[in-house]
Amino acid sequence: MVCDEKTFVEFVACCLVCQKLKVEHEKPYGELQSLDVSEWKWESISIYFVIDLPKIVSSHDVIWVIVDRLTKSAHFLLIDVRFSLEKLVHLYIK
Repeated sequence: MVCDEKTFVEFVACCLVCQKLKVEHEKPYGELQSLDVSEWKWESISIYFVIDLPKIVSSHDVIWVIVDRLTKSAHFLLIDVRFSLEKLVHLYIK
């Protein structure tokens, strides 16, 4: 079969990559497992660093995002990429 763009079905039928990605060629999925739900706020958090930002305020070039997974509340802190770990801990506790 010549692969020209007549119809989507015909294109998929002759596309080698599409044939390899068919559902019957994939491994079966495992059983779903429930996630642990926190009982207290700030018991389970996610931490993200948004880096390589232009200098915005007095040499702060990183946004530190701390998200509570239970309440989905977040804190956004302006920090400097050169802050020490001790300073980050102090900011987190504060």
